[in-house]
Amino acid sequence: MTLFVAEMSCASCVAKIEQAFAKQSGLDAKVNLADKQVRISGATDDAQVLAILASVGFQGQLIVDASQAAADKARHDKAQYRTRIWQAGFGLAAGVPLMLWGLLGGSMTIDSSASQLGWGIVGLLTLALMVLTGSHFYRGFWRSLKAKSANMDTLIALGTASAWLFSMLVVLVPEVFPAGTGHVYFEASVMILGLINLGHALELRARGKTSEAVQKLLGLQANTAVRVGPQGDEVVAISDLALGDVLRLKPGDRVALDGVVVSGESLLDESMLTGEPLAVSKALGDGVSAGTVNGNGALTYQVSAIASDTKLAKIISLVQEAQTSKMPIGRLTDKIAAYFVPVVVVIALLASAIWLGFGPTPALSHALVVLVSVLIIACPCALGLATPMSIMVAVGRAAQMGVLIKNGEALQTASKVTTVVLDKTGTITLGKPQVTDIMLFNQASSVNAALTQEQVLSKVASLEMASSHPLAAAIIDSASVLASHASNQADVTDFINHQGQGLSANIGAATWLVGNQSLMLNHDIAISAEVDAQQLAFTAEGKTPVWVGASGELVALIMISDPLKADAKEAVTKLKQQGLRVVMLSGDNQVTAQAVAKKVGIDEVIAQVLPHEKQAVVLDLQRQGEVVAMVGDGINDAPALMSSDVGIAMGSGTEVAIESADITLLSHQLMTLVDALALSRASMRNIKQNLFGAFIYNTLGIPIAAGVLFPVFGILLSPVVAGGAMALSSLTVVMNANRLKSTRLH
Repeated sequence: MTLFVAEMSCASCVAKIEQAFAKQSGLDAKVNLADKQVRISGATDDAQVLAILASVGFQGQLIVDASQAAADKARHDKAQYRTRIWQAGFGLAAGVPLMLWGLLGGSMTIDSSASQLGWGIVGLLTLALMVLTGSHFYRGFWRSLKAKSANMDTLIALGTASAWLFSMLVVLVPEVFPAGTGHVYFEASVMILGLINLGHALELRARGKTSEAVQKLLGLQANTAVRVGPQGDEVVAISDLALGDVLRLKPGDRVALDGVVVSGESLLDESMLTGEPLAVSKALGDGVSAGTVNGNGALTYQVSAIASDTKLAKIISLVQEAQTSKMPIGRLTDKIAAYFVPVVVVIALLASAIWLGFGPTPALSHALVVLVSVLIIACPCALGLATPMSIMVAVGRAAQMGVLIKNGEALQTASKVTTVVLDKTGTITLGKPQVTDIMLFNQASSVNAALTQEQVLSKVASLEMASSHPLAAAIIDSASVLASHASNQADVTDFINHQGQGLSANIGAATWLVGNQSLMLNHDIAISAEVDAQQLAFTAEGKTPVWVGASGELVALIMISDPLKADAKEAVTKLKQQGLRVVMLSGDNQVTAQAVAKKVGIDEVIAQVLPHEKQAVVLDLQRQGEVVAMVGDGINDAPALMSSDVGIAMGSGTEVAIESADITLLSHQLMTLVDALALSRASMRNIKQNLFGAFIYNTLGIPIAAGVLFPVFGILLSPVVAGGAMALSSLTVVMNANRLKSTRLH
């Protein structure tokens, strides 16, 4: 269950809400201050959730539809921005002239009936402006007071109200104040509200850029589709479509729902999902994904997933969940924030009491200045935004690159990775074996002497049609390219699968054998030393030999290789440049694995490992003190992905691998892995910068506001300066987080 909570404003709000839900059995709340959302797990009763939220002074709006919620939030933020701008304008328009009056020598004290009347009118006008420009702070303060909690609104309301009440008392009963202390601070109240509202307006604007990634993903969802029906084509809403419906995709249109092509051919732009720039060819039987864009061709496809189950919908959900998640580093902030506001109030009261009792004259005025300045400057807005802002931007940028990060913890752990373990097939290689070489061994006296490469390949493919071996597909695909294969497909009889060796069958009067060297030797087919040397040379290049025999003779040697990904070598080089240890893990034989590793520049190779042994390798590396990222794409990689510190699945892999992983690379390009790890480190640097800035701001700001510089330098911070500094601190955090959108990764 997800709620939008507009009134959340600082780290204290986050702590209060999470604590309220933590007290309820079976409920867990994750609060994203940056997006003003609360995600609750274990909840079944809407009324109960809203009541818990209300118990700590907040109202929530239940999010049912993510797209609608995003649109509502965008409208809410725009309206809030406009409101904060005019509130800032009114506050500063009144506060600046009053402040200039004092700075330019005008009297700010009550020394006559006329000044008492004049400042009384100013006080009433100021009160009206405070209600006009700061009512949201006072409402928030009242809600938190009723809920026996405290937040940023508490500090702002207490600070500005204290300044106004003190000033009004000076106006009404000036005689009770010692000489020289009857100073009014009406300008401070409205100036502080004006500056904080301006800071919030600028923060809202910058914050809108933070969630651009999710907005773009939501924008990929189509609203209507063209359904092919008995009466012809009809335009229908996405919500009216069902599994099995056939939809027409016209040139330039966006795919409405996931489906399978039933007719036509076209090129689809999938860059918005995978980050890969090249369009992908789609024809009969190929899958299409919602949100991708059709090229110039036309096709029809059958719906295989409803709107909430499409790959795009799952990606959006995953990104939103990750943006709401907490990092371990962020939990420390929440613990501090839970006690922050009450502690600040105590510090403000103590500091003002010290000034009142021991400060120089006018002690009362100084005590008020200190009280207001400490309350205002201590607002923990920046502290609350430091982590979630960076997570939102990082997860959003990752999604645009074709990288899905499940949670903030995965992002933090990825930044600490010291060793990257790469599965070979489907990760370093394409995972689609291809025939690279065909050698014929025709003997002059042989009945096979007249066979061409095409004929041999066609006959072998005829045998392989009945095989499920991964290499069989490569031979069949290679044969299918030949125009003659379909017409020359041989009739195969007496098919036998020789476990671990290959297969045999009769084609016409001849018995054909296809398999490894053992199959040939077991059927008394001679292999010369020269031929054996040739196949060893090929094997050293990472190619796998398939031996072909017929009528008791060696007919051919077919070499099959799984091509390297185009960017595999560059990716490995970049990983090494980042100071990472790179290990290749493969179930393939040692010679082939070593050949592939040599081509891409990997020095450590562990080959011929079974699935449970892959997991053991990861655990062994962890025992050595390494922080391990495992990258794989198959079911056999799932145990290793689960055991690694960060499991990274190739999006082209199996559902099991993707579900087992912390990070999923939708792109086939291995350089995306390099970018994902670089982004995680950049994110942690960004978060540490934000936290350092926020802590330093509060650590230095509170003592300065309390007046520690006054005895030496004679400096006492103005409440107006404190308000400006508080607003600026939040804006700085937001702007720094947004730098992640343009940070260079490699």
